[in-house]
Amino acid sequence: MFEGNVMFIGKKPIMSYVLTAIPKLEKLGGLTIRARGMSISKAVDIALIIRDRYVKDCRIDGIDVRTEVLGGENEEKVKVSSIEIRLSSPVEAK
Repeated sequence: MFEGNVMFIGKKPIMSYVLTAIPKLEKLGGLTIRARGMSISKAVDIALIIRDRYVKDCRIDGIDVRTEVLGGENEEKVKVSSIEIRLSSPVEAK
């Protein structure tokens, strides 16, 4: 699910991602949500739920939309849309 501060969105329920992302966001002060294809709408929902319901001082710093080409040398190349949403939040004082 995570690679550093990058969260990859897949087939799990939305709230599973939200509840996993909140502590990471508050600890690191920033988080990137990445999704491809059919998971793009789920990534947008996750970012908005985090911002609107749980971490009120969270900001969406940027959104990148691109097309990725998947497939190896011997496979047919497939173009898939992807999104990257960058969130930031002040780091908690400990």
